[in-house]
Amino acid sequence: MLKTILSVSGKPGLYKLISQGKNMLIVESLKDKKRLPVYINDKVVSLGDIAMYTVDAEVPLREVMEKIYEKENGPVAIDVKKASNDELKEFFAEILPNYDRDRVYVTDIKKLITWYNLLVNNGYVDFKEQTAQEEKTEE
Repeated sequence: MLKTILSVSGKPGLYKLISQGKNMLIVESLKDKKRLPVYINDKVVSLGDIAMYTVDAEVPLREVMEKIYEKENGPVAIDVKKASNDELKEFFAEILPNYDRDRVYVTDIKKLITWYNLLVNNGYVDFKEQTAQEEKTEE
């Protein structure tokens, strides 16, 4: 599921991949459902390709979101705009106790919570990894 959810550099929020063209992608905003083209020169990252740093290794974003969902069972109640840096770090330490405090910044935690809430509010709550067969049946 997270493979088709994209972050586009310079554009706020998350986007669902709708279609691919020769030199562009057609994406739909999860926030307002507007469709727009994203061109080859835009930096696009699939959420399925993102990981969070820990002391030991990198943990895929889907696993981190799965842990948040297990803890919160819905949207995160923290308001990222009003929360202090210490509150955000404390929340993230509960989710991923061994996260690398030198390489995971408060801005990363804010972005993670914002993305997580956007996904949950749009009905994306199954963060488990899908096999290739399951992905084919979804399409």
